[in-house]
Amino acid sequence: MLEFAKGHGTRNDFVLVTDADDARPLSDADVRFLCDRRAGIGGDGVLRAVRARHIPGWGGDPELWFMDYRNADGSLAEMCGNGVRVFARYLAEEGLVDREGVLPLGTRAGLRSAELLADGRVRVWMGRPAIADAATRVSLDGAEWPATPVDVGNPHAVVLLDAGEDLGALDLTRAPVWTPAERFPHGVNVEFVDDLGAHEVRMRVFERGVGETDSCGTGTVAAASATARAHGQTDGTWTVHVPGGQVEVELRGGEAWLTGPAVIVARGSVRLPGEGDS
Repeated sequence: MLEFAKGHGTRNDFVLVTDADDARPLSDADVRFLCDRRAGIGGDGVLRAVRARHIPGWGGDPELWFMDYRNADGSLAEMCGNGVRVFARYLAEEGLVDREGVLPLGTRAGLRSAELLADGRVRVWMGRPAIADAATRVSLDGAEWPATPVDVGNPHAVVLLDAGEDLGALDLTRAPVWTPAERFPHGVNVEFVDDLGAHEVRMRVFERGVGETDSCGTGTVAAASATARAHGQTDGTWTVHVPGGQVEVELRGGEAWLTGPAVIVARGSVRLPGEGDS
């Protein structure tokens, strides 16, 4: 039996478990089961809380809580902006960290920090988004667009739609295709963005290893960064609307902060299927 919690940030949802001493690593099959919305708990990914000393290659504080993040298909992911907010909320509600002040967290994209705000939202330092000069192209259902590659600790390709293009009409039940293929050898998250003006955008996202999700935290940072660059801007705060709600992305001095809701909605226990179970 595995004790778990279920949480979401703008409806980007996760199964959360605590395994401080790395006593119960999850297999790819375990993750796929937990994220299965019919046979398991259901989620876009799994967030496992483990002490950083158990993570190969981690060179920082070994006692930090590390967000061991896995996509719904079992694959590893470097970062998740909604996930890290939910992770911080979970640690606080479990009594594993102090609710006050700035909370440092380990991720595969490096050190991140989170702050639980009085209004119930969580603010996370997202590092320094990197926009590549070499453009790529994304195609879907016979249409093709130029896309801006943005690294937010994980890879993104941001498509800025032209005025009049219908964001809601895009069929994201299938994966977009990018060229050149070698540009993203490990896959990429693709954001389609409608610029509403006045530092406000609306977006949809196809996440690698998951499919379309109601939100993607790193994707909102990528979308704000690409939109700012298109307008010749560097600093400012963007409101980003996603199907699951809205977040704020602050860009300042080359760094980014993401602020949005994070809630834990359930706790329980689940029996992981053993070998031979059907």
